Amino acid sequence: MHNAKFFELATDSFELLGVLSMVLGFVFAFGLAAVRWRRTSDGALAFKTLRNSLGGAILLGLELLVAADIVKTVTSAPSLQDAAILGLIVLIRTVLSLSIEVEIEGVPPWKRALTTGPEVLVRAARNA
Repeated sequence: MHNAKFFELATDSFELLGVLSMVLGFVFAFGLAAVRWRRTSDGALAFKTLRNSLGGAILLGLELLVAADIVKTVTSAPSLQDAAILGLIVLIRTVLSLSIEVEIEGVPPWKRALTTGPEVLVRAARNA
């Protein structure tokens, strides 16, 4: 019985941390964007800062919520319905995470090496 309480507390903690990371990340992202705008007077740069930092906070929150769902499913009585629900939740959150990452980086993760590798080489050649 004590194990059940521990895992329930762990699940609730992951859920709370996931939501808190998104809420605090939202506040932090707006603060960063305001500072960037104040220092540079560049609205586009401030907006990019806001999008990138807010996207990072959302990604962290989604990861923590997925962890909560995994703990909840693994520690509950096993059923095919619970496994299917977990799979669907993880799939939806993975698609959300990937789309946010593409928004932040501007390129899908599997193509990032194609864009960053040549950029690094060009930068090194220019600095030589």
